[in-house]
Order: sequence, then structure tokens, then C-alpha cells
Amino acid sequence: MNLTRNRLIVLHYSAVWLAPTEIWLFDQLTQQPQWIENHVVCEAIRNLDRFPVPNLHCFSEARTMRWFWDKSLRKARIRSYLGYLVTQAHRIKPQIVHSHFGNVGWSNHRAVRRLGLPHIVTFYGLDVNHLPMVDTRWRGRYQELFSSVDRVLCEGPHMARCIVELGCPQNKVCVHHLGVRIDQLPYCPRRWRRGMPLRILIAATFREKKGIPYALAALGALPPDIALEITIIGDAGPEPGSQAEKARILAALERHNLLPCTRLLGFRTYEELMKEAYRHHIFLSPSITASDGDTEGGAPVGILHMAASGMPIVTTRHCDIPNVLPPSVDIAEERDIQGLVGRLCSLIDRAENWEPELAQARRHVETNFNAHMQGLKLAAIYAEIAGAPRRSSKHPVVLVS
Repeated sequence: MNLTRNRLIVLHYSAVWLAPTEIWLFDQLTQQPQWIENHVVCEAIRNLDRFPVPNLHCFSEARTMRWFWDKSLRKARIRSYLGYLVTQAHRIKPQIVHSHFGNVGWSNHRAVRRLGLPHIVTFYGLDVNHLPMVDTRWRGRYQELFSSVDRVLCEGPHMARCIVELGCPQNKVCVHHLGVRIDQLPYCPRRWRRGMPLRILIAATFREKKGIPYALAALGALPPDIALEITIIGDAGPEPGSQAEKARILAALERHNLLPCTRLLGFRTYEELMKEAYRHHIFLSPSITASDGDTEGGAPVGILHMAASGMPIVTTRHCDIPNVLPPSVDIAEERDIQGLVGRLCSLIDRAENWEPELAQARRHVETNFNAHMQGLKLAAIYAEIAGAPRRSSKHPVVLVS
């Protein structure tokens, strides 16, 4: 294959570049080796000051008539993709198209087939469990996608099994972990002793799958001699379900008498989140399967950031969460308030001996979820799919078997 200037050009498609919680997507692109030339095609730009990338091509900047024509064709369901994607591909001349989120991959798959290019699609969670449950049309749409896509990437083995159950051939599914910037996460093992306030951090968008009311019920059940300082970073989105979850969270705070010791900070930047994280003792993240089928799909990336920073994690056996922590970490079952209480009390009782577990968690993230190493592995996947020479044999592609 003829690689322009000895580089492999990848066209990424993400509907929005970039939502404030999607730092993991920014890290995917920016941590790849220099011989990968990434271009991003999107429909709208947000937070560019925080997530700057070269080669950003936005549909909103298209000529008025082209914008109207593309939108009209998609609204009328004459075609699912934007002609702008095809136009930019002809101009950029990529060797691969990488669609981010399964529903986006389906929208693009006819355009990519028309271009005659290899197509990689990464699923992230909402697209795996929630969409096919709330709208059964997605099951048929995914069959179309799976028949034409070259590779489907996902965060972990649980999500991989779910994708296979949706009808994707096993030999197309590849587990590719999301990574975190280890170099930007100093390891500061937390220390706490009795008599000090125990500072608990909860950070998540207010959605049922985050299990925040269960976290608050567990904190409300702790012995009264433990002085708590709780910080909740996150808020509800405009969706009715998210607003209803916010009401449940506020009710739980009141019911368990936690309002006086809780700070509700709303949405914060990643930098503000991590500044708060380093002054807290425990990260509480008890994800659940929501009533509408919504799940994490993989695992909240926040767990990786907190574990790498040296913070104890209290979480649940949900989706791929057990795979992002060392096997020695005790994990509660979903909706198991007493299990969460037990994990919290265990940490309280052995506060002088957190260090071995924290060091092991840091090593686990360094070994398996280092964004730089994951960037090299993603480049190896691109090279294999494009038929380009492999630049390294150290990063094998791991397919689901």
C-alpha cells in the first residue's frame, strides 16, 4: 500500500469534538506515534481550548447550501451519513476510517464502503447495551455494520462478549483498553487515621447507571463516629432521566442526613477534578445496570485515574470494572449497600495498611492502561488493517476468541 510520506493517515469521525468527559478519546489520538497522521471529522466543535488537535475538519464550517443539503438528506432518512465525510475523505486520502461509537459507525458504514476504505469502529458503552434495548432497530442496524466493518474495538472482555451477542463475528472483535496519561498522574498514596475527617469523592454524570444513591446509602450506614466530608462532582444533563436521577440523589442526601457534610460542585474540568481527587481519601463509584438497560459497557475511566493517583477505590462488579483493578481488590455486587459498607469499613479498619494495595493498583494501571502504550497498540491495529508494514512486533493485536 502506498503510504503518503511514509505515514499512515487515519480519518476519525466523532459527532462532537469533544465532550468534556471524553478525555479518553483525546488521549487515544494524541498518544499515537508520529508516523500516524490523524484527522478528525466532526459535526460540531466544543472545548477546543482543552482538547486541541491538528487536522480538525468541522461540518458546521461547510458552505450553507452543502450544510442544508446534507442535513436534509439525513433528516429524510435518504442516507444515514453526511456527504461532508466523503468529501473530506477524498481530500485527506486516508488509509483507514475510524468511527467512534457504534451508532456513529453504522451511520458511516455505507459512506466508508463507497470510499473503498477499511473501517474500524470503537464501541464505548451506551451504544452496546442501551441503544439496542430502547430501540430494537439498532439490532438490525448493527447486523449491517458487522457485515461490513473490518474491526470492532472495545474496552474489555465483558463488552466484547456483549458485542458478539449482538451478532458481531468473534474474529472481528478486538479488546483495546482505554488508557490514561500516567506521566500526568503523580502517585500520592492516600493516608488516613482515626480522628481525621474521612474525605469521600464521587464523580459522575447524574445517570442511573452510576449508582450514586447506593453510594450515599452506604455512607449513611457508616458508624456515626466517622466524620465524613463528601464531595460530589457532576450534575444532571437536560434529559428527563438525568433530571429524575438528580432528584433521587438529593433525596438520598436528605434521607441519610448527609447534606451538612456534602459539597455539590457540579461539573468541573478534568484538571479541577484531579485537584480535588488528591485531597480526598477514597473514590466511591458503585455502577449498576440501569432499569433501561444502560451500563458502563466497559468501566468508568475515572476509576483508572483515581487508582493511578494512589486512591483506594470502592466499586461494584459491573461490566469490565473487575478487569481494571487488581484481583486482590474487594468489589461489591451491584446494588449491594451492605457490600459497599463492608468495603468502606474494611478500609477504615486497616487504614494504616493501605499502601500495598494502592501500589499494586498503580502498577496494574501502568502495565495495562498506559495511554502511551495503548497508542502504540492502536497504531499496530491500524497498520495491520491497512496492510502497512508493522513498525513494532511488541504490541500484538488481541482478538476475542
